[in-house]
Amino acid sequence: MDTIATDGVAGQDTRGETTRARRRKSYTLEEKQRLVAESCEPGASVSLVARRHDINANLLFTWRRQMRPPASVASPLELIPVEVISSVPAAAPTAAGGAEQRGVIEIVLVGGVRVRVDAAVSEAALRRVLSALKAAA
Repeated sequence: MDTIATDGVAGQDTRGETTRARRRKSYTLEEKQRLVAESCEPGASVSLVARRHDINANLLFTWRRQMRPPASVASPLELIPVEVISSVPAAAPTAAGGAEQRGVIEIVLVGGVRVRVDAAVSEAALRRVLSALKAAA
């Protein structure tokens, strides 16, 4: 009777019977791609997919990493032109006290639209304004 040695080496077991070495299962590229795709489904758990197919979860994570597109291909950056002005004209005095405004940022959009904001503007409000201007362009 043939048995499988736990250490993976062929030889004799404790009863003196001949044993065979354990062989690793090899997976085709199609099998790997199918398992990776299954593990990438929304709501899928890598460990559950691995258990269902009787493989180690680390092996599935390795396949996912190997099949992931390079970062430069996955999410290209959208760059916008920026102009740095060396001398800024003095800000007009405010009605509140005649003091200069500090922390004012002027954003010039592609269509020539200028948006001026100071340090007190909320991020959410600025995001809404810029989104609306981008949608209108």
